[in-house]
Amino acid sequence: MDNSLRELYQEVILDHSRHPRHYGALESATHKAEGYNPLCGDRVTVYLKLDAGNRVADIRFEGKGCAISQASASLMTDLLLGKTAAEADQLMTGFLHVVKGEPPSDLPEDARNHMEVMAGLSAFPMRVKCATLAWYTYKNAVEEGSQ
Repeated sequence: MDNSLRELYQEVILDHSRHPRHYGALESATHKAEGYNPLCGDRVTVYLKLDAGNRVADIRFEGKGCAISQASASLMTDLLLGKTAAEADQLMTGFLHVVKGEPPSDLPEDARNHMEVMAGLSAFPMRVKCATLAWYTYKNAVEEGSQ
C-alpha cells in the first residue's frame, strides 16, 4: 500500500472516530449487547432494531475506547443498516478476513471498498481485537441480546 493511500485510510479512520455515525442509545431497540476488550479497556454497546423480516431497521452504538474500536463501530453501523441477517453475516465474515489480511470472501464491491480502510490492521494483531469488538458485539446482540 502506498503512503498516500495509507494516509487517506488513516484520515477515514480518524473521521469515523471523531465523528461517529449512528452514535447513541436506541430507545426502541429490540436487541442489545455489551462488549469489552480487557486487553485495552475498549467498551461498546450495540443497540439494534430488527424488523419482522429480520432486517436491521436501525442500529446504534455507544462506547469508549481507541480510535480503531470507535471507527470500526461507526463503519459497522453504516454497513449493516438496512441489511438482512444473512447479508450482515456475510459482511461480518468479510470484515474479519479484511482485518486479518486475508482475501475478503464474497463481498459486494462497495462494502469491500469501505472495509479496506481497516486492511492495514493485519500487521498489528492486538489492534485486530479493537476493530472486531463491535462486530462480535453486534453478533451477540442478534443471537442473545433480545430486550
